[in-house]
Amino acid sequence: MKRNLKGRRVAVLAADGFEMVELAVPRAALRLAGATIEVISLRHGRIRGVNLHEPASRVSVDKTVEEADPADYDALLLPGGFINPDLLRQSHRAREFLRAFDAAGKPIASLCHGPWVLASAGLLQGRTLTSWPGLRDDLVNAGATWLDQKLVRDGNLITSRGPQDLKPFVKAMLEHFAQGASLQPRHAALGTARSSPQANEPPRMALEAMRWMPRPSLRTIALIALGIALFAPQRTKRFLGRGA
Repeated sequence: MKRNLKGRRVAVLAADGFEMVELAVPRAALRLAGATIEVISLRHGRIRGVNLHEPASRVSVDKTVEEADPADYDALLLPGGFINPDLLRQSHRAREFLRAFDAAGKPIASLCHGPWVLASAGLLQGRTLTSWPGLRDDLVNAGATWLDQKLVRDGNLITSRGPQDLKPFVKAMLEHFAQGASLQPRHAALGTARSSPQANEPPRMALEAMRWMPRPSLRTIALIALGIALFAPQRTKRFLGRGA
């Protein structure tokens, strides 16, 4: 596999709040396979990862979406997290970045909440994929067929449900990216596919993560208080100005 990805350039599209394991593990595997990786984001500097709901390490950004040219890359990795895709899907530049990869038939790999961005980019009509179960309705409403499976392949797109599926996801991602730009989006005939049913309850690991999360530190409380102190006067001033 190392020989297959040597010389390949992979873009990782991510913003603050990305799920750390969903970026770190695939990136390490891609590097071992010989690929060159660049993190593309909404701003310069270092973006903050998360472990479920807890802050994690930062990752350095190589280029912003304004600076990066999709033509310079052979494949795209779109990690999840609760916050990361919500920020990306609101960016016109990020949506255009994704559309360029899809239009060129370049391989795209995403998991967890990452497909939210694909939906906002208008790329899911007639497609078949999976994701974090909580996204099921959003993706179906965007025109996709959603399957509750560890890994789903559809033309130039592969998807997995989340961190629990990282092992099959990484293996499939390496094979997928090795194929290069020979893939084309596969659009299923509308009305012929059936999505998996809605979940009856949220994943246990997410519920337990909230249950055992530590109490806020004094540092966190101080930062929240500072934010209130900085922004409250501005909001009050704007409110008084409208009432004048």
